[in-house]
Amino acid sequence: MRGRLHERRERIRVNSTLNTSYRIALGTLGTIVLLAGLLMVPYPGPGWLVVFAGLGILATEFSWAHNLNTRAKRYYHAWTRWLGRQNVAVKLATMGLTCAVVLTTLWLLGLFAMAGSWVGVEWDWLSSPLFDS
Repeated sequence: MRGRLHERRERIRVNSTLNTSYRIALGTLGTIVLLAGLLMVPYPGPGWLVVFAGLGILATEFSWAHNLNTRAKRYYHAWTRWLGRQNVAVKLATMGLTCAVVLTTLWLLGLFAMAGSWVGVEWDWLSSPLFDS
């Protein structure tokens, strides 16, 4: 299968217009996946996996993305190893900071006010300062 994909890519590469279109489409797709992953990073779930997938898509055509993906994975693994060696207080502080980021972004996006309106709670502090309701 890998050979067939390589042959197909080489046929595309010969036609400059098709090659440019292919690179633009792949760059757009990779960028969208990368940005979606970055938005997901502070939230529970596959944020970093999606970031690395987006960089992997971009890395198939762009060497800078391959270099960035390699470096990002190295820093990510270094961070997780460092955090794993820390005591419980540091781990809890990291978890608390992550929760604070998640709750702040949910509040800023107005999701607390929206959820409150579902159950009839209309407290002023639930409303986002970014959106006048």
